[in-house]
Amino acid sequence: MTPVLSLQGLVEQIGPRLKLRWLTPPPAQPHPLLSEPGEQSAQRLVGSLNCIHPNRLQVLGGAEIAHLADLSTPAYEETIERLFSARPAAVIFAADIAPEPVYFQYAEHTGTPLLGAAACDAEIVDRLQYFLTHALAERVTVHGVLLEVLGLGVLLTGDAGIGKSELALEMIARGHRLIADDAPELARIAPEVLEGSCPALLRDFLEVRGLGVLNVRAMFGEGAVRQHETLNLVVQMLSFDNQGLASIDRLRGSLSTRTILGVAVPEITLPVAPGRNLAVLLETAVRNQILRLRGYDAGVDLEDRQARALAGSR
Repeated sequence: MTPVLSLQGLVEQIGPRLKLRWLTPPPAQPHPLLSEPGEQSAQRLVGSLNCIHPNRLQVLGGAEIAHLADLSTPAYEETIERLFSARPAAVIFAADIAPEPVYFQYAEHTGTPLLGAAACDAEIVDRLQYFLTHALAERVTVHGVLLEVLGLGVLLTGDAGIGKSELALEMIARGHRLIADDAPELARIAPEVLEGSCPALLRDFLEVRGLGVLNVRAMFGEGAVRQHETLNLVVQMLSFDNQGLASIDRLRGSLSTRTILGVAVPEITLPVAPGRNLAVLLETAVRNQILRLRGYDAGVDLEDRQARALAGSR
């Protein structure tokens, strides 16, 4: 999803779906959606009217307007003043509500844009929260191939020429799906969730040495590609000789973690050596990670069996 940093960009991208319209003239310069660093850093992006913990986008629906109408004149004026003194990115009036003149006065005085929408306030908040969570997420581009394998997002990493694209091609031929080749984009959409996607320019393409650039969608069909997936596992491909293979922990394997955008992602090392069926090994690694997510660890199970066997022989 293309990042949206201005109110004008927000109205352009999601405005048609919510039927957003400008009630005040659009700002001449890009109007930032995010507050300045250090300024009300705890602000939520969007929500219904809140003057205690102001949202960057304050949404007023029928319930909020009715509540304001029930206030005494001093309390009403104080609430409107607090609404605009928080300097929100915009105030949105839902359900085609026509704002009273006082809103336009404060909007002009504080430079706060007013927007109207045909949708109800609940729909506006839900859709904007989802949209902005993805559009404003912290992002990083990594080198590798991102696949969906058995329902998990798997990032293949390793040195150039080690065989990431060839392994990805074999996985696609086995029924798994390509998300991004060469430059997957990872976005932190929740405290512990990274979502991977492909830049629009590279979507559907896979470059395999000797074969050139392949269009996976055209070659294997719609089911061979996917636009985005949560990242669940990083697989680092490394070349190993026999001595290197012998040094790997035979009980635990090479499980570790890699931190990306502050999120710890499980990582394994996949040894690349002559005679090893990497596609089978990768599928098995993913199946093993699925078992770990369900709470089962084969290494721990084996240790427990050994402990019970030793205890029973005494």
